[in-house]
Amino acid sequence: MRTLLELDRVQARYGPVQALHDVSLTVGEGEVVAVLGANGAGKTTTLRAISGTVARSGAIELDAKALKGGPEAAARAGIAHVPEGRGTFVDLTVNENLRLGAYVRRDRSVKEDLQRIAGYFPWIAERGGQRAGTLSGGEQQMLALARALMSRPRLLLLDEPSLGLAPMVVREFFRTVRELNEKEGLTVLVVEQDARIALASSSRAYVLEVGRVALTGTSAELRDDEGVRRSYLGY
Repeated sequence: MRTLLELDRVQARYGPVQALHDVSLTVGEGEVVAVLGANGAGKTTTLRAISGTVARSGAIELDAKALKGGPEAAARAGIAHVPEGRGTFVDLTVNENLRLGAYVRRDRSVKEDLQRIAGYFPWIAERGGQRAGTLSGGEQQMLALARALMSRPRLLLLDEPSLGLAPMVVREFFRTVRELNEKEGLTVLVVEQDARIALASSSRAYVLEVGRVALTGTSAELRDDEGVRRSYLGY
């Protein structure tokens, strides 16, 4: 499997506070990889380092090319980041949110992509004129995912997508992510507090502890190791 994303000894800071300590990881093209760990372990900061929204050092490469600059540079390189808390523009309509997702694109196939995405989220076609702030929490999370897909990303970063959602909605969200991976080959790096569903939805996982990679392995290995579950995954 060809490596799409590689982090080599990445460090990140919030002012004087160092949040990541030499984090190294890889994500293969077409792979779904999970990043797990307790609160404060550095999971969200890892995604922010990739998308350029936190001060960082070390090497980050996308398709063997150095990734430098801020979030716009990351977006133009093909990275879409769905942040914790969804980040939908609540005062804009569903369709306006979706079109904002395509702002870095130079082609003219936005209308075709709206139709393609409606295949995954049928309700979007019916409620395009509805203000995003009036959607349910689950619908807003789905809209955030759909908006990210409008950029036709090579790499999708998902930060705590299950946060605050009902279990049924979470299952539907991850079912859609798996479908996108299987049908379109979408590469996904997902940070998730719910280790069970993250391991069920990914092929490999990294466990962070206090800003460092404590453990890595296949999702099946981590899921089946009782010692790992108790020590790192909390179940």
